Amino acid sequence: MARIGLVLWAGGVLGHAFHAGVLGALSEATGWDPRDAEIIVGTSAGSHVAAYLRADVPASTLTSRIEGRGGTDGDRQLRHRLGDPLPVPPPRPRAGMAAPRLALRSMTRPWSMRPAAAMAGWLPAGQVSMRPFAARINLLYGDTAWPRRELWLPAVDLEHGRRTVFGRGDAPTTDVGTAVAASCAVPAWFRPVTIGGIRYVDGGVHSATNLDLLAGRGLDLVIVSSPMSIVRSARPRVDLGTRWSLRMALGREARAVRQSGTDVVAFQPTAVDATTMGWNGMDPRRRRQVVDQARRSAAQRLEDDRFRERLAPLTGRASSS
Repeated sequence: MARIGLVLWAGGVLGHAFHAGVLGALSEATGWDPRDAEIIVGTSAGSHVAAYLRADVPASTLTSRIEGRGGTDGDRQLRHRLGDPLPVPPPRPRAGMAAPRLALRSMTRPWSMRPAAAMAGWLPAGQVSMRPFAARINLLYGDTAWPRRELWLPAVDLEHGRRTVFGRGDAPTTDVGTAVAASCAVPAWFRPVTIGGIRYVDGGVHSATNLDLLAGRGLDLVIVSSPMSIVRSARPRVDLGTRWSLRMALGREARAVRQSGTDVVAFQPTAVDATTMGWNGMDPRRRRQVVDQARRSAAQRLEDDRFRERLAPLTGRASSS
């Protein structure tokens, strides 16, 4: 059986919807179940989706829950159990720096951390609590603190500005909901999440993808859902600079994985997808449009035989290349 890795990017509320649309289309077109991935890496919004998959929530439920309609009986039962997606309150940052020591270290040892990690120290601490989101995730896991299959959820500590990957053996022990909360704690928006006496913020502060974690893992293929970047053919947009820089970051991390012997296939927004998402990734009013559009775009791409050939490991077919 092929060993597949799945990487789910950051991207806010609409990133979650983009993931759902891509995974739904991928499952329908290939028959591959994302829950079967050998390793799932989820960052920020991607950590939510990763946690749902490891709790045995199928891709069909991810999409039907956002759409609020349709699905199987099982989908409807689970949607009733979980309720609608929680609203995200607006940011209410506290005055002052979130981590003065980290800010000072960024001045005296700037080479020791990434620029975004340094910025997390200088920014004010957010005040929106992640506890309701953590509780919703833990509802799915019951007495199980962590799933048996690999689930890696990156966050960044506010002590040294370093990445911690919850779910790996070298990370502090915690439950999935708390790890998801830490991975999603956007600086200056959400309150940092304390685990083992250390405060953590959004894993996207280190990398929007954290795809590099899968280099050298001996996987046959890595699938990436990347709501914050953009396809090469997209025309100029106001946010194109940010999306192109993230596309380049994805390319760098993908090259490292490919050099280790594993192919990487990324689903990135088309120009139409990006227009549907708009400028505010936290806008819940666009959820349904985004999941529908992402599913259509992914399905259209999956009609290309050359592209499907790269996905041969998903279906167990031998590649002709």
